[in-house]
Amino acid sequence: MIDQKGILFILSGPSGVGKGTVRKELFDQDTDLKYSISMTTRDMRPGERDGIDYFYKTNEEFERLIKQNQLLEYAKYVNNYYGTPRAYVEETLAEGHDVFLEIEVQGALQVRENFPEGVFIFLFPPSLDELKTRIVNRGTETQELVLNRLREARKEIEMMDAYDYVVVNDRVEHAVEKVKSIIQSEHCKRERIEKQYKQLLEDENL
Repeated sequence: MIDQKGILFILSGPSGVGKGTVRKELFDQDTDLKYSISMTTRDMRPGERDGIDYFYKTNEEFERLIKQNQLLEYAKYVNNYYGTPRAYVEETLAEGHDVFLEIEVQGALQVRENFPEGVFIFLFPPSLDELKTRIVNRGTETQELVLNRLREARKEIEMMDAYDYVVVNDRVEHAVEKVKSIIQSEHCKRERIEKQYKQLLEDENL
């Protein structure tokens, strides 16, 4: 029996490309994946639970974890920290569960530095025109913000060489099937299971 460790999958891409939509559809179909729970210093909102919605920490606790390199990535928004705790990810992987992290490009690059053994998937828009349409259709952005997001998207697309796979999000169901195929193929990679098979042969004394 091969006791295979879980794999960390990172889904990333420009704002508006549909990361959240793809992740939600993927989790609706695949219950074996564990979603990476983020850590934050913001106040807990009504109905939220520690360890379910977020891991809630004080500023002092969060900054201590930063110094101890216990975060795979972090950022500060409106005076609150947000980040991905290393311990939760590593413990979940050790239990044999795959962990899925949906994150912005800058955060993914931080994870790449701190956890290079992860599998990095870049979600790509069919075109910049389509990306612009998706951002505009949100109805929450001013014209100036839309242009800023598009300029940022161009820069982020140029960072694609930091990723292992690229998935075009032309249709959500197609993108999800491609992500599921990546997950399956990664588990079949020789280097992931070679040592365990050799150990199995030694244990059997063949």
